[in-house]
Amino acid sequence: MRLVAFSLILFLTCFYGFSQSQQASAVTGLDHKLKSGIFVKGLPTIGITLPNGTKTKELKDIKASHWDTNRFNPFKDEILTYPFKLTFDDSLYAAPVNKDMVITSRYGWRWGRAHQGIDIDLITGDEVVSMLPGIVRFVGYNSGHGKSIIVRHFNGLETTYAHLSKYAVKVNDTVQMGELLGKGGATGNARGSHLHLIVSYKGTPIHPEYLFNFTKNKGTIRAKEIWVTKTWTRPYFHSSRQRSKLELLKSKDEALASLTKEKEIYVVKKGDTLSRISRRNGVTIRTICVANNIKTTSVLRIGQKLVLDL
Repeated sequence: MRLVAFSLILFLTCFYGFSQSQQASAVTGLDHKLKSGIFVKGLPTIGITLPNGTKTKELKDIKASHWDTNRFNPFKDEILTYPFKLTFDDSLYAAPVNKDMVITSRYGWRWGRAHQGIDIDLITGDEVVSMLPGIVRFVGYNSGHGKSIIVRHFNGLETTYAHLSKYAVKVNDTVQMGELLGKGGATGNARGSHLHLIVSYKGTPIHPEYLFNFTKNKGTIRAKEIWVTKTWTRPYFHSSRQRSKLELLKSKDEALASLTKEKEIYVVKKGDTLSRISRRNGVTIRTICVANNIKTTSVLRIGQKLVLDL
């Protein structure tokens, strides 16, 4: 009789411990998913309380506006007001390729056209992953970009991964930071295999290196709050062949001050050319021409004043 009673007590103790463990595991799993920024279909966009009493932060339904899985850019009617703020929940991002990132062409003016992203070297078949958590909005072929995947993230940013050879996800898939999206390639208008990465907000491409560190402090986001001005959404302010001077704007006051700052003036000296002025002052020839309403073939005069920014 004592043996039966002891066995019953042992069974109930084990069962209770197993139930508590399962409940804790479920709570931890749900808490992890919510904290990692994954949008769970059906949840309201308000904070909720988990079974363990932990309150989660607000979840944003990123499908609420301009969610179009058939169009490459559904924001044709969107007009941005400058400056605007981007907020990041984390300080890290996942490198889009699982190898040392070698940028072969930067955001900026290239061959007389706007290059609205950065090109990262890879070999066809290399894995391409999502930089941040989000939901896949577009998977398909675009005439210039070839096989492409667009992921919308929870702060409104979208990242585009172009010239792929294979897809590993489909539209409406939720992806984690670092999760496989597809394989790199050279589809579309690509000169050799590489990843063309575009970072955009409401359809407007932003200089990726303004937001993310790709060289120094690799894998880090430059700040939790970043203000964006037209300087960082206009390729003709930059050259695809050289790294731009990246002056981060962390407050609205800084952003507004940058919009109204005094124009930098350069006085032409003997022997000056547009190319030499461009190199010495870290601005593109295109920027100088646009700011001064001149052509690349214009003859410079000694003593002539040139505006070096717009």
